[in-house]
Amino acid sequence: MRNIKKLYKAEYRPMGDLETWSPLPSRNLQMIDPFIFLNHHGPQIYPPNNDGLPFGPHPHRGMETVTLILDGDITHKDTGGHNSVIEAGGVQWMTAGKGLLHSEVSSEKFKKEGGPLEILQLWINLPKRLKMTEPHYRGIQKDQISTWKNEEGTVKSQVIAGNFKGIRGAFDTPTSVDLSLVHFQKDSSVQLEIPKNDNIFFYVIHGELEVNEITVPKLHLAEFSKNSEILNITAKEKSILLLGHAQPFEEKVVFGGPFVMNSEEEIRQAYEDYQSGKMGAWEN
Repeated sequence: MRNIKKLYKAEYRPMGDLETWSPLPSRNLQMIDPFIFLNHHGPQIYPPNNDGLPFGPHPHRGMETVTLILDGDITHKDTGGHNSVIEAGGVQWMTAGKGLLHSEVSSEKFKKEGGPLEILQLWINLPKRLKMTEPHYRGIQKDQISTWKNEEGTVKSQVIAGNFKGIRGAFDTPTSVDLSLVHFQKDSSVQLEIPKNDNIFFYVIHGELEVNEITVPKLHLAEFSKNSEILNITAKEKSILLLGHAQPFEEKVVFGGPFVMNSEEEIRQAYEDYQSGKMGAWEN
């Protein structure tokens, strides 16, 4: 069985009234190549007449954002001309590529009525050869996402990208990333085979899972060795897991706020291009 090297507790990093947990990057773990960032917002209840999410127009270059809406909604808009409102259970996948501006805010309905909110945003790096590709966005609702279930119906996986036990993911992506949101009933279990050379992204959103005889509590990210292909996962209670895996790029990574490139010079160029309007002009 594949060994767990270390567990990392997500750090609490609230953004005003938005409760936020972040396991990556942290003081102890910079990245799990090519997975580079995760923010877990909520769960929390917003009152009526709230201000909603605070993510107004901002740029990105050199990476992808995957946004999973567990509760609440997101209104997406970008300078590529895309607009959508994705509701609970839906997912957004944006390939920033050479750069664009986007905003992710709550719908007018959510701001007026309030309600539960829980959202995860994962950043996935792009390899050097794709850093300057054309931007792309797609948002899909819950009923458009492929699912896998075990015979008992106690484990269900929403297959976002790649495949999960032969079920193809909802998104076609520029790199070979497998990503799923896996729901477990208490005492349910599943065995997975993940290529030995892939890096695994394993974050427990809710509940508590036992993985190859090691307990992983909620709000923890597990780092794995590469000694085996086998993961045996058992839920000690009702749980939700964000599970990804991919071949590492093994390239130099330089962070510059919303930009993720391969050198400091490329970061400086990204800021110049943003400030000169090459990533688009925002129109309200």
